[in-house]
Amino acid sequence: MSIDHTHLAKLFVEDNFIISDHARVRMFQRNVSTDDIGQVILYGEMIEEYTDDEPCPSALFLGYVGGTPYHVVLAQCKDH
Repeated sequence: MSIDHTHLAKLFVEDNFIISDHARVRMFQRNVSTDDIGQVILYGEMIEEYTDDEPCPSALFLGYVGGTPYHVVLAQCKDH
């Protein structure tokens, strides 16, 4: 199964997503906002797919916000 970048972007725009506790801690430590993550999801490039990840397939995105590179891992769970 391939990860659908368009579907993930739509979920983000509709606020139908969850930021894990681990990600939230890292975002705080690195002063990264939810808007920054959104820029990467909406305009970044999917550089790796992990279709066999459990419990949900995931993908690694690379994007730039203000010239700073960001990596974001997104999971697409079956119930979304």
